[in-house]
Amino acid sequence: MNIIVTREMVDSITKIIMKLSEKHIIRLMLIFVLVVAVAALIGYRYWDRDHEGELALTFYGNVDMREVQLAFMVQDRIVKLNVNEGERVTQGQLLGQLDTTRFESAVRELEAQLERAHQQLSELEAGSRPQEIRKAQADVAAQKASLVETEKSYRRTLELVHEKFLSPQTLDDARSRLDVARARLKAANEALSLAVEGPRKEVIAAARASLEQTEARLKHARKDLLDTQLFAPADGVIRSRILEPGDIATPAKPVFTLAKLEPVWIRTYVPETQLGRIVPGMQAQIRTDSFPDTVYPGWVGYIASTAEFTPKNVETPALRTRLVYQVWVYACNPSNALRLGMPATVVLNIEAPRTGTDIPDCAPAQ
Repeated sequence: MNIIVTREMVDSITKIIMKLSEKHIIRLMLIFVLVVAVAALIGYRYWDRDHEGELALTFYGNVDMREVQLAFMVQDRIVKLNVNEGERVTQGQLLGQLDTTRFESAVRELEAQLERAHQQLSELEAGSRPQEIRKAQADVAAQKASLVETEKSYRRTLELVHEKFLSPQTLDDARSRLDVARARLKAANEALSLAVEGPRKEVIAAARASLEQTEARLKHARKDLLDTQLFAPADGVIRSRILEPGDIATPAKPVFTLAKLEPVWIRTYVPETQLGRIVPGMQAQIRTDSFPDTVYPGWVGYIASTAEFTPKNVETPALRTRLVYQVWVYACNPSNALRLGMPATVVLNIEAPRTGTDIPDCAPAQ
């Protein structure tokens, strides 16, 4: 249908505009500007939705963290456990205690042996006492005097035998007594020499080695006594309590399972077609269903070198039959809101620098 604009109509519109006040004209201009701004915003949102897949990659996975199996280093009966499942623990916190009777007895026994070894070594290193040397000297003097008297007796016996007053057998007996006296003097001189020189260096070295051996055994016994206590190796949460007081603990039987609070990562899977767009250090945003309005900053920390079939727990049916690569996206978790196994959505910003070094600081999530 054609609309014919006549001169009369133009004149009428002109008269209407002329009649409008300045206030009405300003209102009309504001309305026009507002309409243009709304239209531009709607257009940008539609454009951003169409190009969203080009600016970011979205993947799905679950929160993962390292777990530690905690066990006593020695074997005995458990007398006390201080924590239960779900409790948070700090590094160095005492978690459990074994019966210490056997280990305390071993320590006391070795401490006594060590004291005895110290005394024996000190005695050897000190050498002979002055009294022992003087006694050895006195023994030498006594043997010399005995030898002199024996020699005189032998000479008298020899004269009497030559004069036929005594039998030759008597001379043989006197000669034997003389030989014995000489041997005793020699033995006394050797004893005096040993007393003056003191113990041999080999004997002292053997005593020192025995002392060091006892010290090593005592150190091991004290370590066993300390190992009757179980301490938390890191901050974390007790996932499971496997044994109870009264059970026999061994190094091969874990008592607790500890989930460490750091590091935390999202284990996700990337198809081969998108693997080339991901590099270590790439920035990421992580969201969970539990806290949908909270964004946890993160970064790509690990990319598998071999492909695998998509695990069944990945909630993307189209990917379950494809070969994918496992990727770990480390997350900042200052409030410990990310829990083991929690489903999470990961958005990777492919426009961020690909240097692999732009890793965000783990500040509290906004």
